[in-house]
Amino acid sequence: MKSLEKYHGRFVVLAIMVAMFTPPFLASSFQKYFATGIYAIYYERDKSSCSFEMTNETTLHGECELPFENYSMDDAQFTIEFFDEYEDDVKMILLMNTDSPYEVRLRGKERKRVKIDTDIDVSQMESHIESGDSWNMNIIIKSGERIRKL
Repeated sequence: MKSLEKYHGRFVVLAIMVAMFTPPFLASSFQKYFATGIYAIYYERDKSSCSFEMTNETTLHGECELPFENYSMDDAQFTIEFFDEYEDDVKMILLMNTDSPYEVRLRGKERKRVKIDTDIDVSQMESHIESGDSWNMNIIIKSGERIRKL
């Protein structure tokens, strides 16, 4: 009892640190060792990129590279769609949904950079981009009824 009173502040700090660091560790451990299907898919958002370039007066070419890793021993098949958390005036990333959803298959324990190419008809748009780049895209992966926003 005297020890608890004497080190009360240290126990509070320790409890706060455990509460901060334990949930991400548990989630990561679950994904790496127990999850299956799309729940075992890790998306490296900070290494993803998209580039856009006009190929002619009416066509915008979009190309994205998205790095994934399948932590499961089993193959995983899913579809990809793009979404934007922020309501921008120029919805550059959402233009990639023109030909979506995109099919992806990862073998067990496979790490892969998925490349997505699409041509977007911009002739009916009032305003559109001529070219540009984007990083850290938000995506939605789906497999049957299962959905994950990453």
